[in-house]
Amino acid sequence: MDDEFSIKISQGLMLAGVDEAGRGPLAGPVFAAAVILDPIRPIAGLADSKTLSESKRDSLYSLIKETALSWSIAQASVEEIDELNILKATLLAMQRAVKGLPIQPDEVLVDGNRLPDLSMPAQAIVKGDSKVQAISAASILAKVERDKLMVDYHQLYPEFSFHVHKGYGTKQHLAEIERFGFLDIHRRTFNPVKSMLMRLGRY
Repeated sequence: MDDEFSIKISQGLMLAGVDEAGRGPLAGPVFAAAVILDPIRPIAGLADSKTLSESKRDSLYSLIKETALSWSIAQASVEEIDELNILKATLLAMQRAVKGLPIQPDEVLVDGNRLPDLSMPAQAIVKGDSKVQAISAASILAKVERDKLMVDYHQLYPEFSFHVHKGYGTKQHLAEIERFGFLDIHRRTFNPVKSMLMRLGRY
């Protein structure tokens, strides 16, 4: 798949890869990143962020920021997720990431099967984070940036182990919600927060 886009890059086209992080968790915003890689400065080891160790992601995160021609990280808030739904909020974060690029691309390559509303040509690529290096790079930036926020949340709410479960619906996180209740950063439209609010007559 990268060969196809290498040809476009050799023709002088600026291609941006876009991916998200945090669609599934019960807490926190959804993040998206957009990256235009520098063909003269290739980055070894780029892959889907979910397949990399935390230390590898962190080292690549710094390298991407240092060597990419252009990069941008954006998010959609918990309030936007609850108001719009997670799919629309994810696409909104992606749109913001592309708009935030200091260099605007000629074409955008998006992981998945849906496209945000953009002003330039775009292509959705299923499992693009494992097929296209620019999308892999975007997945790493989005994942690391979101994980940093979750560590900050643990500092704010030490009774919740956000630094461990990153807001996903693990047994540990569910037990914490049952014990301590829900926070403003929890997504009210996601269960079990939604069902808890309904039991309390607050949904």
